[in-house]
Amino acid sequence: MALTDAPGTPGAASTTKAAGRDTMPVTILPASSRARRSRLGRIAANTVLLAISLVYVLPLLWMVLASVDAHATFQLSLPSPFTLSNFDAVLNVDTTFRPMLNSLVLCGGGTLLCVVCSILAAYPLSRYRSRMRRPFLYTILFSTGLPITAVMIPVYSMFVQVNLIDSIPATTLFLAASALPFGIWLMKSFMDGVPIVLEEAARIDGANTMQVLWRVVLPLMWPGVTVVTIFTFIGMWGNFFVPFALLLSPEKLPASISVFTFLSSHSSSQYGQLSAFSILYCIPVVMLYLLLARKLGGGFALGGALKG
Repeated sequence: MALTDAPGTPGAASTTKAAGRDTMPVTILPASSRARRSRLGRIAANTVLLAISLVYVLPLLWMVLASVDAHATFQLSLPSPFTLSNFDAVLNVDTTFRPMLNSLVLCGGGTLLCVVCSILAAYPLSRYRSRMRRPFLYTILFSTGLPITAVMIPVYSMFVQVNLIDSIPATTLFLAASALPFGIWLMKSFMDGVPIVLEEAARIDGANTMQVLWRVVLPLMWPGVTVVTIFTFIGMWGNFFVPFALLLSPEKLPASISVFTFLSSHSSSQYGQLSAFSILYCIPVVMLYLLLARKLGGGFALGGALKG
């Protein structure tokens, strides 16, 4: 019979001590201390987030208050007196209506071209394998980080040589081309999330490549298309340098250039009118987001398609 030490014997104590020689003592905090630390952590995080939010909210709050202030200044203050004359002053053809229409033509057409070309380019990159696939993706990734100012001088020279300067369609094409690398990269990321088994099932039923793309893949990745559309439109809507360099006629300038001309043609005290114009300038972007926001909440509709 093998002899074992009882739990209370010295041998057992030495064995226990030897077994626990390399272990560190563990301090277990009371539940109240853990709750207090968690509460302090949440308070600190909320304080930091509130401070960051104020940095963004205060300029927006100044813009809203200054737009209805008859004597607006750089200081944040309540309107005194309250007036809508600032909006009446900027709501005219030369200041707002025609530049807004030009911006919608430029940015709407450029966004449509960019999204369609991104879908057509992202599909083979997502579904087919090739030795040139990885270098091409790295080229696209490099192009997304290339600043637009680095290529504007040769682009301007090319536009002058081919007589495309001061042309809204040519500027629209260039805006779409400049946003295409980011659109392709982002669209491919969303397209990779669509299971290929659904395409194989559609091909068995006799669908060709374009039918698979437009009837199977796209309906399942509308949130991705929506994200690319919103980001592309916002980037074009706030683009100042491209239309400023490629468009010369005042009647062809978009609203992003009107901000610059508005500042240069008015005295420095017209902050109320500038704020009113800025609010009107933000409306198309907000409307686009509100129209497409419901597409973002649903996520990818893959659950029911993959069951069974």
